[in-house]
Amino acid sequence: MFKKIITLMSALAMGICTLTGCANNSEPSDEKKLDKITIAEVTHSVFYAPQYAAITKGFFEEEGLDIDLIDAQGADKTMAALISGEADIGLMGPEASIYVYKQGSDDYAINFAQLTKRDGSFIVSREKNDNFSYEDMKGKEILGGRAGGVPLMTLEYLLKNKGLTLGENKSAGEVNVRTDVQFGVMAGAFAGGEGDYTTAFEPTATSLVNEGAGYIVASVGQDAGEIPFTCYSATKSYMDKNSDIIKRFTKALYKGQQWVQSASDKEIAEAMQPFFKDTSIDDLIVVAQKYKEIDAWASDPLLKEDSLNRLMDVMIEGNELDEKVPYDAIVTTEYANDAMQK
Repeated sequence: MFKKIITLMSALAMGICTLTGCANNSEPSDEKKLDKITIAEVTHSVFYAPQYAAITKGFFEEEGLDIDLIDAQGADKTMAALISGEADIGLMGPEASIYVYKQGSDDYAINFAQLTKRDGSFIVSREKNDNFSYEDMKGKEILGGRAGGVPLMTLEYLLKNKGLTLGENKSAGEVNVRTDVQFGVMAGAFAGGEGDYTTAFEPTATSLVNEGAGYIVASVGQDAGEIPFTCYSATKSYMDKNSDIIKRFTKALYKGQQWVQSASDKEIAEAMQPFFKDTSIDDLIVVAQKYKEIDAWASDPLLKEDSLNRLMDVMIEGNELDEKVPYDAIVTTEYANDAMQK
């Protein structure tokens, strides 16, 4: 109907011009041309609500940017898209940039803005347990995710800090953390009967509850503490050539971060919904509430040195890193500080 109205109005305007004549206004349009940039996400997740809010609320457009999102489905693939030039900016855990730096690459990725400040996964139990204790996991099996990934390392770090021993000897009370089930199918495998527990990000955790397949008993991020879980990075070469784009991107992101801090759960859900049309608004409201409750989202884009050091402690504990890399080598605070000052 709307299209028909536009067509009719255009025809009427043409008719008036034919009868009376119209001035030929050749003045240039005031419409601002947007710079298109491609963002590779490690996964498409409601966990990244401040990013989606910054898009739907028009904050990127205000900075002259048109965002194109790619779901890379894994940190390794996100980094590959960044290095190959398929993506301009990558959203992933900073551990990926640590690995690339350690390999001796000349054009490695530099982290310039932090999005989330703790693990966003929840522990889902097969059995209802209103008085859950980590001691309950002794001799049990949990689907933990991909080996080498920060979600798995954070989980194992948490379990060890809770006094649990990891291993396959259930009779000795060891917790078997399985890494043989791919991240994308963990929920399905758990619903199908594998494992006593699983970890799940939202809205998957809530979906398991709604389907009667499990019960959320704990938050990994809340219990493990703050780490820079997901950050934005770009290669040195891209950053050198496109410093202004990185600056504007960070400013828009900061607006989104500030907006979600004061927005209601419903407002955040509505801002995300265009990107998650298969998820009901009610479920998105629950998701927003849960992530706000555990303080998952960074309120500003500044990636601090002590925060990165804690992540590297987790990596060393998980035998994925032998020594820490220099903070200044893989992090720049220039753009975050600039955005926060303005």
